[in-house]
Amino acid sequence: MQISILGCGWLGFPLAKKLVEDGYSVKGSTTTASKMQELSSEGITPYKLELYDNGVQGDMSSFLSNSDVLIIDIPPGLRRNPEADFTGKITNIISFIEKSGIQKLIFVSSTSVFEDQESFPEYTEKSKPNGISAAAKQLIACENLLIDNPNFDATIVRFGGLISKDRHPVTMLSNKSGLKNADAPANLIQREDCIELLSKIIENDEFGTVFNAAYPEHPKKSEYYAKEAKSRNIKAPEYDQNRPSKGKIISSKNLAEIGFEFKYQI
Repeated sequence: MQISILGCGWLGFPLAKKLVEDGYSVKGSTTTASKMQELSSEGITPYKLELYDNGVQGDMSSFLSNSDVLIIDIPPGLRRNPEADFTGKITNIISFIEKSGIQKLIFVSSTSVFEDQESFPEYTEKSKPNGISAAAKQLIACENLLIDNPNFDATIVRFGGLISKDRHPVTMLSNKSGLKNADAPANLIQREDCIELLSKIIENDEFGTVFNAAYPEHPKKSEYYAKEAKSRNIKAPEYDQNRPSKGKIISSKNLAEIGFEFKYQI
């Protein structure tokens, strides 16, 4: 089986290496020429591709040709640039996907498609995305474009906040004060579990569905980040305990139905 991974970054690159180890033939894209050799050295066929809201730079057709599965794992960049047209980028590549004949697709999305509320609602895969921010609306539109397309079976994977040993939000929150949502539940997932889940979806042929993916424990953010800061010997972020908190609980119970178990605590 041949797999194309659009976006071999912080998550996509180790995922690609895992799939190569599992015996798959893997094509991987990057936006930087300097990373081409790094991909190649890991047995990944490299492609330099850049997506724009009005087109694609690079040989997208060759990248997709003869592949059985496409994984789209490109950062929307909407937090840094709320005006970016991520929906336009996804729309532009759909015609390439249709022409390639690829029948199976995974789109890496985010639990930010669900709105935070003071009642801390629990969202399952059956919950309709209700995010009202510009970024959430774009992600929801991208999900719908892909899962409603009759030319391929798309699986949407909504990850919670991605963390790893070398990347944790507490390092950016340290020394900050007056933070909101002290009592909000944390919805996080370790990168290793993300990789295992994506591999499991391919292995089990779980296409044409939706998965939420966040670790099943949801500690209060203020307590969780205080503990994480202490373990790293850095100053804990300070939360405003007097302000009402907004948040949500992401349910990932459906993952058990495909035999997936979380192995890495947050």
